[in-house]
Amino acid sequence: MPRPLRVAVAQPLTRSHDVAGNAERHAAVVRSAGARVVVFPELSLTGYELAAAPVDPADPRLAPLRAACAATGTLALAGAPVAGPHIGVLAVDGDGVRVAYRKMWLGGAEPQRFRPGRRPALLDVDGWRLGLAVCKDTGVPEHAAATVAAGADAYLAGVLESADDTAVPEERAVGVAAAHGVWVATASFAGSTGGGYPRAAGGSGIWSPAGVAVARAGADVGEVVAATMLRAPQPSTAPPPRSRS
Repeated sequence: MPRPLRVAVAQPLTRSHDVAGNAERHAAVVRSAGARVVVFPELSLTGYELAAAPVDPADPRLAPLRAACAATGTLALAGAPVAGPHIGVLAVDGDGVRVAYRKMWLGGAEPQRFRPGRRPALLDVDGWRLGLAVCKDTGVPEHAAATVAAGADAYLAGVLESADDTAVPEERAVGVAAAHGVWVATASFAGSTGGGYPRAAGGSGIWSPAGVAVARAGADVGEVVAATMLRAPQPSTAPPPRSRS
């Protein structure tokens, strides 16, 4: 059985198109979070700027974030536009940076700029299989179902909702947990960003497989919350011992 996994969800200050500065702020979160995995919101490295240039995994502006992950043994899941173009999740750890996932379900004006990803994605971390999602993915039941069917025992998402839709991230997280019995961690943008979001919802959180919130942030920029995910023991499939009588 995998060991407990400490996961944090962050809603850092993000400045539009400022990849270098945003990477520095992401790095500061990683160094202070005390978590094995830190999840950031959708397009967290560029802001929700649909015209932002794709971020290459080898981009030197990501060096501070790579260094922070290497120093702390952390896996950071940061949002960025990536080649395709796609709305992507970059997995950053001591080994470097790679595109871990491409958003499958696009919303609003996104289809005018981006292509949808083709398949769910999972990351293996300390015996856990972490399924990845971005924003609208979380509201499409087929996405969570396919991700869990692929073997996920936790569902990690970076999202963006307006302050008028504050309840949406929690409603979706609870729905996924209830439907599939998995941990759900959602990093939700706070403050202002591009794309017509002068005030984002915040409210990042982590929910148990029973759909119970075990860590919740408020609406303020800069909040980070964390929880330790535990996996319940699986029932034994071994036959009962034979009687010796």
